[in-house]
Amino acid sequence: MTSPAALLVSLGHQAGALCTLRAVAAPHRPHRLPQPSHTQTCSPAWHSLREETEVSEPGGAAELEEEKTVPGKSPKDGDETGELSPLSPDEPRPERLAWPGLVRCETLREMALRSKLSRLVEATSQLVEVEQILLLPLLQQHPLPLHPKDSIEFRNICSHMALQRKGQQFEKDLYEAHQCLKTIIEKLICSLAVFPSDSCVPVRFALRQILQNLLAM
Repeated sequence: MTSPAALLVSLGHQAGALCTLRAVAAPHRPHRLPQPSHTQTCSPAWHSLREETEVSEPGGAAELEEEKTVPGKSPKDGDETGELSPLSPDEPRPERLAWPGLVRCETLREMALRSKLSRLVEATSQLVEVEQILLLPLLQQHPLPLHPKDSIEFRNICSHMALQRKGQQFEKDLYEAHQCLKTIIEKLICSLAVFPSDSCVPVRFALRQILQNLLAM
């Protein structure tokens, strides 16, 4: 197989792997927060008007006076201090009642994995772009022996990773995908090292830059 045809096959597998990686790295849709109740959506002015109306209704003032004269209860309890009585252990917390569907925070481990996956997506995208724009026109003039085996393996690893999404197997697949992409880039650099023309210098530089970013993960 000539190098342009082999590179096209490799590009096809790498592009498929890139689509899979982007789907895996896409953020999950967050839980829908509950809608506020009708009392929460009312303005403070409405509440003030409602309180005034309740007090001005017949019997309202008398009820308030009776409440103030209840034995054992001071009319100033809780008014001046502003302190709230503690909740009992069995009583639901206000924040739980207000936002029962909040998404939990990410752990440091999950954040590290997400960052590593994001950089793997970026490196794969850059490699496909360099091969399409720089390497393919170059190989049409000076063929080199290339084989798409590593690209096929890379796509298979990414497909398997998409079925896991999390856990130790996902971490293992992410590591293997990282190593496989590293191998692909290193082999391309070695092949171009014996290239008979200086026209491959920009390609080697771009590949080394991608490899450097990948190794920094």
